This record gives sequence, structure tokens and C-alpha cells, in this order.
Amino acid sequence: MILAANVEIPILSDIVVILGLAIFVILLFRRLKVPPIIGFLITGIIAGPYGFQMIDATEGVRVFAEIGVILLLFIIGIEFSIKSLASIKKAVFIGGTIQVFATVLVVSLVAYNIGFELNSAIFLGFIFSLSSTAIVLNILKDKGETATPHGKTILAILIFQDIIVVPMMLFTPLLAGESSNIWLEILSMLVKAALLIAFVLVSAKYIVPWLFYQIAKTKSKEMFVLVVVLVCFSVAWLSSFLGLSLALGAFLAGIIISESEYSHQAASNILPFHELFTSFFFVSIGMLLDIFFVADHFLIIVALTMAVIIVKGIIATFAGTMLAYPARTSLRIGLSLFQVGEFAFILATVGLTYGLISDNINQYFLSVSLFSMGITPIIIGFSGKWADKIASNKIATKLGEQTQKVFFTFSDTSVETSVENEDLDKHIVIIGFGLNGRNVAKAAKSVGIPYIISELNTETIRKHKAEGEPIIYGDAIQPDVLKSLSVHKAKVIVIAISDTIATRRIISNIRMISSTVHIIVRTRFITEVEENLRLGADEVIPEEFETSVEIFTRVLNQYLVPQKKIKEFIRGIRSDNYEMLRGVLKRNPLQKITEEFPDLTTASYEIERDHSEITNKPISETNIRKNFGVTVIGIKRGLELNTQIGPETTPKKGDIIIVFGKPEDLEHFYEKISI
Repeated sequence: MILAANVEIPILSDIVVILGLAIFVILLFRRLKVPPIIGFLITGIIAGPYGFQMIDATEGVRVFAEIGVILLLFIIGIEFSIKSLASIKKAVFIGGTIQVFATVLVVSLVAYNIGFELNSAIFLGFIFSLSSTAIVLNILKDKGETATPHGKTILAILIFQDIIVVPMMLFTPLLAGESSNIWLEILSMLVKAALLIAFVLVSAKYIVPWLFYQIAKTKSKEMFVLVVVLVCFSVAWLSSFLGLSLALGAFLAGIIISESEYSHQAASNILPFHELFTSFFFVSIGMLLDIFFVADHFLIIVALTMAVIIVKGIIATFAGTMLAYPARTSLRIGLSLFQVGEFAFILATVGLTYGLISDNINQYFLSVSLFSMGITPIIIGFSGKWADKIASNKIATKLGEQTQKVFFTFSDTSVETSVENEDLDKHIVIIGFGLNGRNVAKAAKSVGIPYIISELNTETIRKHKAEGEPIIYGDAIQPDVLKSLSVHKAKVIVIAISDTIATRRIISNIRMISSTVHIIVRTRFITEVEENLRLGADEVIPEEFETSVEIFTRVLNQYLVPQKKIKEFIRGIRSDNYEMLRGVLKRNPLQKITEEFPDLTTASYEIERDHSEITNKPISETNIRKNFGVTVIGIKRGLELNTQIGPETTPKKGDIIIVFGKPEDLEHFYEKISI
């Protein structure tokens, strides 16, 4: 059936208004360097029923908003696997329990003492204990901090909140005196949740991989997108049908897909829809705010907002501390989870229905919630600097250390905070034991180089300590921890953590202890290279740049470009990109030589076989420089390094020979000494 030309679709005009106004507001806010999320909230306030009443089909907008939340949680779920979730189970249950129940307790006590009935006071504790999954994870994702210690813990606590909101909704009728079978309902909910999780596990392992394989064989992009959307919405619907939340179902749908090799393609297909519908979510939140009520009660609302931010921030910080994180990380958790979240609006609607809160109290709640959500991007943006400054305070450091000692004594005795390191000398210090740190340790072990590891994740420490790794619990920002790692005697320090601010502090503190140790830093983005070099790092390896190098290397291999040409191209690219970031910086002697002669470079090779022109004769006889165009500047034999190269120096098979020259001459020389 074809629609007549004069048929109107009410929500279509609202979509035009929302998108058009949002573009104008966000363009303006971008010039003021204000995050887009606030622009969407302002759009909702302007266009909503309490603003200029530019939108008629508000219910349709709310439906779009629900889809936005579903897609947001779906994308987040895709980025995590069952294995990665299992790795943060401790943070989910311990951190989440502390944050939620402590907030409920504090808010309930305050509300009860200022005149609320006990049931209403407890309900207020429920709605104020929830934080914004949509806003916080969106910001962390944009900042690239979801893999950091504070990012993982924040995610864990938010997951717990999304789970606990279901029992809260079931408990609300009991608070209102409307239900007599609450325990039976909770038991029923637990059974349903267990069934849903079982379905997720089976789907992730068997059903979805098989289904995607069949679709991929058809090479139909349209069918692939349809299947992705089907998985997302069907699991979300199943979760809702069982009495659980849509958002939780969407997150689990993402987890199902994350276990397959098609997860990246699925995420890229859904991303445009996610961006569009998430904008409707934030607009719909802004539409709830009664600006006339805010104007009449502005000072009270500001005071309540500040109280909520401080109380929730302190409680979330305490939760991080009880998970044995240092003050800096715990503070970043607190400075991210202080706001009131979107699921609290759904819960508040249930409370209104049962008479646990009045319309007037609900407007106070909405105003405080939106104020706290609106300021969230700003506070999270500064959270790193603020946490770093507060954590550097001696009182905060001492308090954090004492709390962690208590935690270890009673909860985690298998995690040690020191190792026997008196014999460590010329060793490698590895800060952060993720994939990069583990690979460094594996390489060091294979060639017999001593090393020591510093890590903050107690689960990681316990696991690898049992495997015999020399790993300790310690925040490498602290000078005392660096000294316990014997950085003053170390030869190389590898910093392989995801926290940009922490990395910078660690480099600075290392340089205060040692000016000679070689510092290698792994960072995510090339824009972070210059600052790390300025602070004293000797080498900074940006994953963003090295990934691009690996990609074009493989592309050129597919076109059968000769390896020599590829290597020359890589050298040129690296030279162009790294050289401009070096600045006037301290370098070790070999790097200084390279900088003074930009067309030349250094290399070290093992002499794998005897060669009449190179080995078992003094350099004065072999004349390596004349024959090969390279200069010998060092020979390492065993553990002894000789840099006093004279005419009588005699290279031998098994030596590590350090040479200096043009890249093509070095390559020719290596061909002669390698097997």
C-alpha cells in the first residue's frame, strides 16, 4: 500500500526539529569546547514541553531513546568478552555491592532524618544509588580509557547497578505495601536470570558462530546487518519478557557476538544507528526538565546536586580503595560515578505509581539528576589531573596505604607487596602486566635477563605469582614503589599501562631517581609521544602508528613488493614520524650518534658463523670498515660489553657486534655473519 501524498507522520516533523536544533546547538557548543552530550540535553530542554514546546510526539521520541540505550549497551557488550567479564567479577560484586548499598544506606538515613517516611527514604536511596551507564561509558570510550584500571572498575560497578535495578523494581511494591510475595518474586527473577545467562553461554559458543558463518558464506551485507540487529533486539526482548531490563539483555547480546570472529564487522555495522538513537536518548532526558521549577528552586537544587556529587563520589572512591587500588585510581572512579543515571528515571516512574515519591519530589530528583549528568563530561575531563593532585597529598597517600594493608591482611593474603630483590642488577622493570608486559617478560626469560613486574590488579598478581613470576602489587607513581623495584640499578624500564597521566608521572619520578636508566613507553596515540619524550622517556612506541606500519607492510606484501623496498619504506616512515617528535632530549650514546648523522643508523647483530673477513682476526687486518662500509662501535661477549674498540679488537663467533653505518650497508653486513 502506497501512502497518500498528504498523509502526515507526526514524529517525522519532530525528528527534523530535534536533529536540526541539535546540529545548531552542538556546533555552537563545539566552539565553546563543551561536550556534545550537554548539547543534546540542552536541545531537549529547548524543544521539550517545558521549553518552546517544539515537539508533539514525545512518546515516539522516548521510544527512540529506548532504542538508543539498547544499542549503546549492545556496542559496549561487543567490546567485552565472557573471559574479560570474568576477569572483573571481583570488581562487579565487591565494588558494585559497596557502591550501591553504601549509597542506599547514606541517602536513606539522611532522608529519614529530615522527615521522610522510612519506605520513601529507602526508595530515594535506590534511585540515587544508580549512575549513568550511557554517559560515563560513552565518555570513557571516547577518551580511550575503557581498558584502564579505573575504566574496568567503573564498567564493573555500572554492570552491577544495571543488574541490581531489577530487584529494586521488584522490591518497590513491597516498600509501598503492595506486595506480599517479594521473596518468591526475587527467587523467580534469579531463576529467570540464570536461564538467560545459560542461553547466552550456549548462544555464544554454538548458535551465533554457526549462524554468522552461514550468513558470511552468502556474502550478503544486508543479511549480515539484519542478523546483527536481530540478535541485539531478540535478546533484549527476551530479557524484558523474563522481567529483566532491556539494557541488560542488549549488553548480553553484545557479549554473545563478542565471542565470534565477526564482532568487529557487527560493531561497525551498528555504530551509525547507535550514534543516531543515542542522541535521541539524551534529548529525551533533557525534555523531562521543568525549567520553571528549576528557576523557582535554583539554589536548593544546586545545593542538593553538590551534596549528591560529594556523597556519591566519596562512596565510589571508597569502593575503589576496598578493591586495593591506589588513591589516584580510586579517586578517578569516584569522580566518574557521582551522577544519577538514566535507569533511575525508570525506577522513579515506578515509585510515582506506588506513591513513594510525590510529583514535587520527583521534579527535585529530575533537576538534580540532570544537573549532575550535565556536569559529568566536565568533571571526568578533569578527573585525571584532579585525582593526581589529590593523590599526591601525603595524608591521602598514607590513608590509601593503610586501607590497602587492611584489605590485604583480611582479603588477599596471597598477593604480596614486595619480593626479594637485593640481587637485582641491570634488570628490566616492567610496569603493567597486560599483553605487552607479558611479552616483554617472556622475551627476557628466554634470554636469561632478570626482571621484576609492578601491577595493580590483584587477580593478575595472584595468577602470575602462582606461575613463579617476580610480580608485586604497587603503584609505580609512588617513589617508594619505584625504589623497591630497584630502578636505580635497572638497565631498562618498560612502562606498558593505559593511563596517560599515570605514565607521565611515572616517567618524571623515575628521572628523579635515575638519569641513566633507559625508559621505553608504550602509548596508544602518536599525539602522546612528544610529552613523554619531553619528560624523559628514551623511546615511545605509539600503538596507533605501529599498527598502521604493520597494516601497510602486509598490504605491500600482498602486492609482492620486495622485502628490501618494504624495509626502506618503513625506515623512511618511522624516521619522518618519530624525528619530528624528538625535540631537544636526553639520549643514550647510540641514539645521539644517529641524530647527528640522520642518514646513518646503528644495529646490533649476533655473529652466527665464522667468516674469514670478519672473525678470529683483529679489526686492523679484516678492515671491516673498508670492506663493508660499517664501523664497529661495540662488542658484547657474554655479559661484558666492550666499547673501547681498537685495531687489536678481535670479533668471534657468538659475539654481539654493534655497528654503525647506512641501512643498506648494515643489511649487507648482516647477511655475511648470519646463517
